[in-house]
Amino acid sequence: MVVKNIAILFSGNGSNLEAILKKVHNRTFGDVKIVAKLLICNVQGAGGIERARKYGLETKVISHKDFESREGFDEALLAEIEAANVDLVVLAGFMRVLSAKFCSKVRAINLHPSLLPLFKGAHAIKESFESDMKVGGVSVHWVSAELDGGKIIAQKTFERKNRDLENWEKKIHKIEHKLLPSVIVGLLADKGEFKFESDVEKLSKKANKKGVKKAAKVAEKTAEKILNA
Repeated sequence: MVVKNIAILFSGNGSNLEAILKKVHNRTFGDVKIVAKLLICNVQGAGGIERARKYGLETKVISHKDFESREGFDEALLAEIEAANVDLVVLAGFMRVLSAKFCSKVRAINLHPSLLPLFKGAHAIKESFESDMKVGGVSVHWVSAELDGGKIIAQKTFERKNRDLENWEKKIHKIEHKLLPSVIVGLLADKGEFKFESDVEKLSKKANKKGVKKAAKVAEKTAEKILNA
């Protein structure tokens, strides 16, 4: 059995952190066991710290307020991450913009509550809700020096329907709690080339298998609209 270690960085109440700990931490997938070896939070007293304790894990608190520069804070993060010798860093609601130096030194993924490249930044949920988009969604991407600009790994969409802002946000969080753990497992435990299919791609393939060409074309057109919006 191979053990793959991850570091999880968070800032808030830790709902995505708990989803990872519940579904991924100390679990075996094929011949790979995934362990949350390091937890880091930049906010003293954040709710996620108590969530982690339910799983017997303590969190290293490194407050960005204790550093004069972003680079100094990132150097402290890097020191902890490199000492832990992890295979993947997961940003799960980590509300800090990381420096180019940090991004060049670690293999990290980030969760974002919109269909990137649309609605980057901290207000993605509200901005996506207030847009004319007929769908919302969640993205997981590689971390780069550009804010929410790294290569997209996976996305999941949902229809707007008649949701108000509160239910729009609830739907996003529900998707986040499934998508992020599945990406972690896919990246660390999948033996072949790892690829997520979008809902539209799956619909198109299913339609083709059944010989329903019209449905496949509709799916492809829908994909184009989403990507070109």
